[in-house]
This record gives sequence, structure tokens and C-alpha cells, in this order.
Amino acid sequence: MKYLKFIVTGIFFGIVLVKSEAVSWYRIFEMFRFESFHMYGIIGSAVVTGIILIQIIKRKKIRSIEGNPIIIPNKDKSITRYLIGGSLFGLGWALAGACPGPMYILLGTGVFSMIIVIIAAVLGTFVYGMVKDKLPH
Repeated sequence: MKYLKFIVTGIFFGIVLVKSEAVSWYRIFEMFRFESFHMYGIIGSAVVTGIILIQIIKRKKIRSIEGNPIIIPNKDKSITRYLIGGSLFGLGWALAGACPGPMYILLGTGVFSMIIVIIAAVLGTFVYGMVKDKLPH
């Protein structure tokens, strides 16, 4: 029962993504071909919402549920790092037709080929963990 609110929120988020067609391979394909604004609108509204909420957290000094202060560290400003990481993320997104969140939603909707994508994502995360100390951070 302790985690019920998280499960309900996740199910609601999954329904919203399915209904908004944010998990649709065709919508993602349109986005990467610059044929439709649909996905850019969804991503853009999420970014703007995130910026506003982070600013509210910082300015009002909002605390976590446990009462601890929320500390948001400054990001590394390395353009090369974000260019390489973003390119790899985008390439994986384009090849798989899904980014990490919708992979599980698509599996839940019956797209069982996402099992391969999820296994590859977990394997990629494991490899990153193995070589993380050798990478420039």
C-alpha cells in the first residue's frame, strides 16, 4: 500500500502518453523527419513545465516528502559531453522507436518486441557502469 500512489501515477502517466500518441512509432518517425510538430510540442511543453517547477522549488525552498531540502546541483557545461550523449540517445531512440520511459508502456500495450529494446537498454546501462570511471566527466 505504501507504493500504491506511485503505481497509480505511473499507470496514469502511461495512459496519457498512449492517448497523446507520444509512444507511437509513427509520431516519433515524423519527428525525426521534421514532418510534424506534434512530438516537439509534447517535449517542449514538458521542458517548459520542468523549468517552471524547478524554479519554484529553488525560490520557495520546497522540501521533499521526508522534510529534507531539495538540492539541485549545477550541471557540467561541457558541450562535447552533451553532443555525444545526446547523439547516442537520439540514435537509440530513432532505431528503437522509443525512449526509455515509453519502452515499458509499449510493452504494456502488447508490443512484445520492446523486450529486445529493454534488454539492450539494460545491457547498455551495465556497460556504461563498467566504463564510467574511464570516461571524461
